[in-house]
Amino acid sequence: MLKIYSKIQGALKSDKGAAAVEYALLVALIALVMAVGAFALGGGLNTLFNAIGLEVGGATVTNIP
Repeated sequence: MLKIYSKIQGALKSDKGAAAVEYALLVALIALVMAVGAFALGGGLNTLFNAIGLEVGGATVTNIP
């Protein structure tokens, strides 16, 4: 009975689970920042590429002998 009690106390005092939760929260925060950044840059990049496409589409090509 004493062995079981000491194992339970050891498991409750262990920091391994807390560290895993902290790492999971850190990974979730990084993923959130990446998603927000991609969303914010997505519209700007679309506008940029559309402007470049319009400029290239209006260009004329001359034959160079």
